[in-house]
Amino acid sequence: MLTRRALLAGSASLAVAGVTAPRAVRAAARRSPLRDPFRLGVASGEPAPDGMVVWTRLATDPLAPDGLGGMPRRPVPVEWQLAEDENFRRVVRHGTETARPEAAHSVHVELEGLEPGAEYFYRFRAAGELSETGRTLTAPAPGTRSRALNLSFTSCADYQSGYFTAYRRMAEDHPDLIAFLGDYIYEYGDYEHPVRDQAGGECLDLAGYRLRHAQHKTDPDLRAAHAIAPWAVVWDDHDVRNAWAGDVSRKRRAAAFRAYYENMPLRRAQRPVGAALRLYRSIRWGAVANLHLLDTRQYRDPYACAGRAGRAGTVGPDCAERLAPARTILGQEQQTWLDAQLRESHATWDLLGQQVFMMEMDWVRGPAQGWSNEGWDGYVASRDHLAATVGAHRRNAVVLTGDVHSHWAGRISRDQRDPGSKPVAVELVTTSVTSAGDGLDEYPDTPDLLAGNPHVRFFNGRRGYVRTRISRREMKVDFRSLAYVTRPDAPARTSGSFAIEPGDPALNPA
Repeated sequence: MLTRRALLAGSASLAVAGVTAPRAVRAAARRSPLRDPFRLGVASGEPAPDGMVVWTRLATDPLAPDGLGGMPRRPVPVEWQLAEDENFRRVVRHGTETARPEAAHSVHVELEGLEPGAEYFYRFRAAGELSETGRTLTAPAPGTRSRALNLSFTSCADYQSGYFTAYRRMAEDHPDLIAFLGDYIYEYGDYEHPVRDQAGGECLDLAGYRLRHAQHKTDPDLRAAHAIAPWAVVWDDHDVRNAWAGDVSRKRRAAAFRAYYENMPLRRAQRPVGAALRLYRSIRWGAVANLHLLDTRQYRDPYACAGRAGRAGTVGPDCAERLAPARTILGQEQQTWLDAQLRESHATWDLLGQQVFMMEMDWVRGPAQGWSNEGWDGYVASRDHLAATVGAHRRNAVVLTGDVHSHWAGRISRDQRDPGSKPVAVELVTTSVTSAGDGLDEYPDTPDLLAGNPHVRFFNGRRGYVRTRISRREMKVDFRSLAYVTRPDAPARTSGSFAIEPGDPALNPA
């Protein structure tokens, strides 16, 4: 495995490794040398039993205003290697891809034919320069239940709000897979008093989104997390525009989608076509777990109970629109796909990686009640349908959620409005990487909120991530919290731990 020292050493420690580049690469380097083109690091993702995606994007000046990273407007050949060892003595695959200016000089290499359940190391070379080394894994073979899954997940990384220390702490845990559940970037313009200054203003076009992604990738803590394990990513609203629900112009959506694909280790199947990108998909870890990644932004109906403004995040009492049986947060095609995934699943666990609160949440203290229309409380029919499907197929479902900038854990019932309804799933909500600043362990209204929502078992308002170990016998959960992000290098502590057993959707003390 990569050590923390190796992660910190980065590309400088690898410059002496020596890779024999193809003749075309050497010739390109002589024509136009590129100084340190791997400033955005490396990444991998989408592990399958026989392969994965490895990624890089060339940039000599990541903060160039045109979003092209200071690269020349010509194709650049990029050599890649995959090895069984960190020193690259046992290279098992190698080749050359072309980084093109129309794709912001990004490279996506889809690898196949590898050994299942194996650890690999990869790196890139361009114009005589060598990248840092990344570690990645293939998934266990289908039907395998002996290999546990060490999965960490988080969400909501606002560059201006703090330091990305949570990524570094995740990397130090050496997970098998990292799931990022939305808001990888924030599209906002400049804050009045930022913790860190961002480049560019509000993201409105392709250059702006490319620049914002590039600035994030220059962060050493984020680069460490990408280099240590494969990622599985989905977006939320700030990856495009705050609280969007299909109401963003096609031009802006196409720009955001294109930049998202260019900067993520995604497969060709996720390449956008204009203003459309199919991001929902499943990643299978043998027969231990299926991770179903959902898109709750692109296909949802407009916000309910929001008046003429159609405003998201509105908290209010029931209205007929919120409870309408035809309302959907997933869209019919995605819902049909998810139904089939759950019906045909043979895994011990089915994990639903998605963006917004699924369990019912009364946000009003005291006898009055009020629900947010941005989460699944604004799409009650969708939640009822999913709960019924999970119950009918007797799946061990665990919902993994981001968005709300705090840790939560609770139960989802067959009918959330019936106190006697049988629980069918557990929901684990991760806090943010930085969004909302340092936070607090508990806020003044936290006891009242928990009292009014007895199905909720845990809350912590700090920044951080969730760490899990998933086996056929149980799912162990640690909520990892950082005391501060407004200055760097905070340690991580476990603010809450639970164990979930197959057949029992309950949060047991760990």
